[in-house]
Amino acid sequence: MAHGITIVGPVRQDPRAVERPGFAKEDFHVDWQTETVTCPQGMVSPPWKPAVADGKPRLSVLFRRADCRACTVRQQCTGNVDGKGRHLLLLPEPLQEIQNRNRAQQLTPEWKRRYALRAGCEATVSETVHAHGLRHCRYRGLAKTHVQHVLTAAGTSIIRLAQHRPDPRRRPRSRLQQLFRAMTDD
Repeated sequence: MAHGITIVGPVRQDPRAVERPGFAKEDFHVDWQTETVTCPQGMVSPPWKPAVADGKPRLSVLFRRADCRACTVRQQCTGNVDGKGRHLLLLPEPLQEIQNRNRAQQLTPEWKRRYALRAGCEATVSETVHAHGLRHCRYRGLAKTHVQHVLTAAGTSIIRLAQHRPDPRRRPRSRLQQLFRAMTDD
């Protein structure tokens, strides 16, 4: 926010939420002072341990097997029948709070409306990267790289315009439309 710019983008949902519908990480209460987590049923975890996942620091929270085994909603929470305790991986406190806040915000209609503005841009960026190799520059130097970017953007626009076929029953309104009709009639 130092420059008055807010980045709008989705935070990936918990990947385990799809395979194990039930309680998400956000349903647990984290006590940062005692380094424990309380489950939705009121069980408190032992203190967490530092861990590394995907090469980044995390906090590993493992609930006791006995507590989870005796729980009436174990299937909703852990998704297993062999009695293992629930395991959570938390980010360090400031990052976890940002993630929780952003996940909650992205469910609101206001956030969805703002994010929808990016749809056209995202499709264009994806096309230039995947179809036209924009991430791999063929030249060295800032000036030549800029020329490649400009030509890639122009080429993308030309391809999109060529793919746009006007309704043959309607008369073209502009010279550009007449040109495209002539190009597509060949």
